[in-house]
This record gives sequence, structure tokens and C-alpha cells, in this order.
Amino acid sequence: MSGPRIVLVGPMGVGKTTVGALLAERLDTDYRDTDADIVAAEGREISDIFFDEGERHFRDLERDAVRTALAEHGGVLALGGGAVLDKDTRELLAGLPVVYLSMEANEAVRRTGLGLARPLLAINPRQQWKLLMEERRSLYTEVARAVVPTDERAPEEVAEAVIEALDLGAAAIPGADPSAIPTEAPGEAPGTAPGKENQA
Repeated sequence: MSGPRIVLVGPMGVGKTTVGALLAERLDTDYRDTDADIVAAEGREISDIFFDEGERHFRDLERDAVRTALAEHGGVLALGGGAVLDKDTRELLAGLPVVYLSMEANEAVRRTGLGLARPLLAINPRQQWKLLMEERRSLYTEVARAVVPTDERAPEEVAEAVIEALDLGAAAIPGADPSAIPTEAPGEAPGTAPGKENQA
């Protein structure tokens, strides 16, 4: 097995689970989420792991979960928001079809309200989210083959943009003629190469 067909990274609340499930359906493959793997293995929620044993312990669990999933899973894989903090994880992601799903703070507030069941955002969630993104944005970009903004986009639009950014159009439609499938929607740039994302 050569690894996942798509790996999704990005901040908490960006929609990796929803988009990942849509992508798996489009590509007729399986979806896997490393946060869900941790919850299943530990028998408790991530917020409980944070509060009971601290972030460092959770990051150790996360690193192991990512390594296992990358080795075992051949479908669509979503990583937790902080997985890219680990240097070994970033090295494992090198050369893989990684897509960074991005969003700005206002969109994060609109979607999630911030802080709900998210231990790193328990106090002053908007400011904490911005600080987390200052720390992580360059790491998401470092590991990504493509960057797909999600602001004001429906999950279906984001999934389509991911497929186009990775040039998987033909693979997403069984029996389709690759030459008949556009690689970019008219008048729209669905994804950008790392380093070219609008950081405004």
C-alpha cells in the first residue's frame, strides 16, 4: 500500500470530517480520522484526555495514531488540527497528497462558535484560535501539496476543489473520460499551491 489517496490537514472546525467523508464517497474509498482513532482506542473524548493527562500525552497518542493510519489506510485520511506540530509527522507527510483546508477567524466563529468541546480554546477562544493559527499556518503550508480555502463555501464545493487541486477528476467519476473533465471550474481557482494562499 502506498498510503492515503488524500490527507486533509487544517485547523479545528474547518470541516475535515465532513469534507473527508464526501471525498471518500466521490472516490469510492474509505474515510478515516485520526482523532476518531484516538477516541476509539482510549475509550474517552479528546477533551477528557487533555484535562486528565495534559496536551503532551495527547500529542504522543496523536503521533502514534497518525503513523499507524498513514501506514494502514489507502483512502481519505483527516488529521487532527495539531498533528503537524510533530516534526516526525511532518516528515512522514512529505511527498503525500496533502491538502490544507484553510479558513479565517471570522469563519471559524461562524461555524463553531469556538471553544465548544475544544480544550485549547476554553479561554478567550477567538484570541486563542488566532494564536494557534499563527503557530500552525506555516506548518500546514509546509506539508501541503495544495491549499484550498473553505471560507463561505459549502462542503460539497470544498470537496470538488480538493479533487481539482489534486487533479483527481477522472478518478472521482468511475468510467469517466479524463479528457472530458475540466481541471478548473470556469472563473474560479479552487486551490492554490503552497505559499500562494491569500493570508489577508
